[in-house]
Amino acid sequence: MARPWVRRNFGEQRLWVWMPYEGGSNRRWLLEELGARIRPEWNKPARRWEIARKHLRVLTGALAERFGEVDVYLQFSVAEWCDTRCQQAQGDDCSCSCMGEQHGGAAYWRNWLLVGDTTLVSGARRERHLRVQARPQTSP
Repeated sequence: MARPWVRRNFGEQRLWVWMPYEGGSNRRWLLEELGARIRPEWNKPARRWEIARKHLRVLTGALAERFGEVDVYLQFSVAEWCDTRCQQAQGDDCSCSCMGEQHGGAAYWRNWLLVGDTTLVSGARRERHLRVQARPQTSP
């Protein structure tokens, strides 16, 4: 069976998601996992779901639990400089050149050099590919 994937592209407002169809309804499953208020859209020509970016963490965890593992592709801009807004950010939606390393103060051990009002620290894009696996089940 093909492995499901989630892609967060730089500049896109929504996640792109593909998962195998296992009978039933993938739309219903998405609503059950992410909440009845989400609005997943099926992009028929591209054969993928499109879902709000804020659901990345919950979605990847749920897909890993359902299918065993999921490929996650995160795109970042090397031209978007990491700054104090990244360091102080809430949530996990980072698109700057640090590739999430500084996001939310994650690199608290580093010495920051402020070189402008907000700038702490290239136009191409970089991508990080992760594979998320389901947690092993523990015996009762």
